[in-house]
Amino acid sequence: MKSKLSFDEFKLNSDGMIPVITQDYKTNEVLMLAYMTKESFEKTLETGKMTYFSRSRQELWTKGDTSGHYQYVKTLDIDCDKDTILAKVEQIGAACHTGNRTCFFTRLAQEE
Repeated sequence: MKSKLSFDEFKLNSDGMIPVITQDYKTNEVLMLAYMTKESFEKTLETGKMTYFSRSRQELWTKGDTSGHYQYVKTLDIDCDKDTILAKVEQIGAACHTGNRTCFFTRLAQEE
């Protein structure tokens, strides 16, 4: 897979990373938010599997390597400011480390 833009063209946060919103490519369900470095972005393009940078472990993290719950890239888009990536993926199993399909399962507020 090849990107139309170089990672160097992205606007990164103060840690040198870009946030990635990950959605199911069929349902558009938001699965998770994670971060990428240049190295994780390039590995994602190379393998077709979502690879992030774990801020807690300070290392590359290919989603599914330990759980088997891989995310296969369908599309990668960047927003108008070039500071957030939207990844649409085929999610195998759960996206969340808790075992939930999505990381967004706790409702904070709701309008009736």
